[in-house]
This record gives sequence, structure tokens and C-alpha cells, in this order.
Amino acid sequence: MKKLPSTHESLVLRTDFSNAATWEEICIAIQEPQTENEFRAMVECISDPAFSGLTPENVVSLSAGSNRSFVFLVDSQAVSSPEHPILVVDLHSEPGRTFRVIPSEMWGVENNLSLANMDFDEFANAVDDDGVFRGFPGS
Repeated sequence: MKKLPSTHESLVLRTDFSNAATWEEICIAIQEPQTENEFRAMVECISDPAFSGLTPENVVSLSAGSNRSFVFLVDSQAVSSPEHPILVVDLHSEPGRTFRVIPSEMWGVENNLSLANMDFDEFANAVDDDGVFRGFPGS
């Protein structure tokens, strides 16, 4: 399998190629400023068929030797669900651990994990009953 791309931004990898329009919508939604302070997720959306069907286990293997601590996957669930919950994969503390995040909350996850302001656990432990992070209560 292909190596993970080398970028300065966090990676959003397309693993489901069933709907190009939805993929574009998700990428736009992810990068849309979400707060009055104009915070946004600093990501690079990668649409490469070599990553079709990529699983969390695969991405952990592909990340060996990299300095990435997490990656976002736009999989079939993200494409087919109305909320487009994107899979977040831990590559550092507990490689392979996952949770999902809706696009409008990705800025907080991406910014805080990239800067190591917060740990993967803090987000993973704050998901709703369905495993999706929709923000912290009261925020």
C-alpha cells in the first residue's frame, strides 16, 4: 500500500470513492471557519484511489516512522450518514483507537491534537453514545 503523504497540514484521507460530490461537500465543511474567532481545521484533503478501503489498522501500519499522531478518514459511514461523522484514528498513544467527529467540530479536534493542547483521550472520552464527538457540553 502507498505511504501516507508528507504534508504540513493534518491529513484527511478519502477511503470511500462512492460519491465524489459528497466528498467535496465534506472537505468544504471541514475547512469552513466555525467560530466567531474564525478558527478552522488546518487539513489537507487527499483523494487518492490507493487509499480506497483503508482501515484504522492499515493507517497505523502506514504511519510507522512518521511524526503524525492522528489522521482523519472519510469512510463509507462518513459518506453515507447525514452528519458525515469522520473517523479519527490515534497513531500515537493507543494506535488504532478511534472516534468520530462531525465536520463542524473538526477544527477543535485538529487544532488541539496538532498543538498537543489536548490528548486523544479527552475527545474520545467525550463522544456521545453513538461514538461521535459533537463538541463539549456547554461549548
